[in-house]
Amino acid sequence: MGKLRPSGGYRSLRSFQTATIVYDGTYWFCERFLASKPRLSEQMVMAARSGRQNIAEGSRASATSSQSELRLVNVARSSLEELLLDYEDFLRHRRWRQWGPEDSEALEVRRIGQELGLRAERTDQTDRTDQTDQTNRADRREPTNRPDRVGDEARYALYARWLDSEDPAIRANALLCLIHQVNMLLDRQIEALEERFIEDGGYSEHLASERLAERERRRGDDRADRTDRIPRCPHCGKAMVLRTAQKGKRAGKQFWGCSGYPGCKGVVDA
Repeated sequence: MGKLRPSGGYRSLRSFQTATIVYDGTYWFCERFLASKPRLSEQMVMAARSGRQNIAEGSRASATSSQSELRLVNVARSSLEELLLDYEDFLRHRRWRQWGPEDSEALEVRRIGQELGLRAERTDQTDRTDQTDQTNRADRREPTNRPDRVGDEARYALYARWLDSEDPAIRANALLCLIHQVNMLLDRQIEALEERFIEDGGYSEHLASERLAERERRRGDDRADRTDRIPRCPHCGKAMVLRTAQKGKRAGKQFWGCSGYPGCKGVVDA
């Protein structure tokens, strides 16, 4: 018997892929620009790591617990929200401008995410509940000269012009855009997980259902086996009935009696 519920496959989730870029970008951002603030640097790196790792752990937990999967994905979402605030604080405390949603560079970062989402959709790499925002169709263009299956390094390279910039404001703004993308994807995942749990129930309910189905199957097999073992009356050919002797030398012992009794008194030892 295979698994009751599939699990894993988190590496193909757009949320995990984008969270990986955020984690790598944050690690190198903190290493480059926050070396003098080790406590803040550690907190930001841990928040970025928590966002990524909890998506993976939630995906694995889905095999045995819908509640655990939901809890872990929500932890990922909360960790990335904390990281979002840290980058906003970084810009605000230095009085550096934060990109608006319609700024050209913010639109370009978003467009790359949309292209990756469309490419993943065409190659069935992600669940349809986990797609990058495609509502702003004016920004959507078909990707050109890009492989269908993109690895972590290749995905990061698409954003390298911002994430490897010597300008910390550009790096922080690009990472803010990417965190917003992950958070949107996670919100959709959480909504889909909640709907699936309401409609299909959790792992324990699936397990109980399978157990009851197996019991019914075994009962059916037992009934079939008993039917196969029922002898025919040697006198009239009718099916016999298992009975228990009430008196005499065989009192308490079972025997096969003809179902046509009292018309037929055929008997066979059980």
